[in-house]
Amino acid sequence: MMKKRIVYVLMGLFAFALLMLPLNSPSNPLQAFASTAAASENNGSDLQKLSSLNHVVKIYVPSTVNGSIPITEEAHEQFVDQALTKFSSLFGGATSIGGNGGWIDENKRLIKEKVTIVYSFADKLDNQSLNDVVAYAKQLKKDLTQSSVSLEVDGKMYFIE
Repeated sequence: MMKKRIVYVLMGLFAFALLMLPLNSPSNPLQAFASTAAASENNGSDLQKLSSLNHVVKIYVPSTVNGSIPITEEAHEQFVDQALTKFSSLFGGATSIGGNGGWIDENKRLIKEKVTIVYSFADKLDNQSLNDVVAYAKQLKKDLTQSSVSLEVDGKMYFIE
């Protein structure tokens, strides 16, 4: 019983001594822990230390002409490759993903088509690169005789008519 009391008294004295020493004192054993924790907070996470691309530009490449007439798989792939090349030259790289789109025509019918979304991330979007993307979308609209081509910039959809 006496040994337990001595241990408790010593633990109390040790805790009191730690509290009485200033945290930034080199003799305080908590200093190393506090310095490491502060350094971690000041430097941020490993992810925060990396550079990031804050903008995204997407174009929806249709697989039809005249609104609803399907083109061949090979022709569609050529238009996708063209968009990948254009976006890669403007932004340093591009990715494409396939999907299915739909819209209602003037006769209230659902028109479905395969679409491929080509997108790039960018650090900065200047007027010249945005103008180049819009000009490309206009050319794609003309080449596929579409009423419009969808262009998305930073989550906002634009219809190039």
